[in-house]
Amino acid sequence: MKTVLKISNLNTNEDVISIREVVGSNEGVIACEVSLSKKEVNIVYDDKSVTIDKIIAEVEELGYSIN
Repeated sequence: MKTVLKISNLNTNEDVISIREVVGSNEGVIACEVSLSKKEVNIVYDDKSVTIDKIIAEVEELGYSIN
């Protein structure tokens, strides 16, 4: 599966690193690309191993707002 998440409060390189780390730590995430300029995260994942809802919940736990 491939998903794009828009994150309204993605503002710094530290945000990019934090999001990349939390998304990438999930088993089943194949690729994760965070774009600071577009304020979005492109995720390729195996939906048999992880759900997008779990990924979203983890990103929101860090304090980010997903549109």
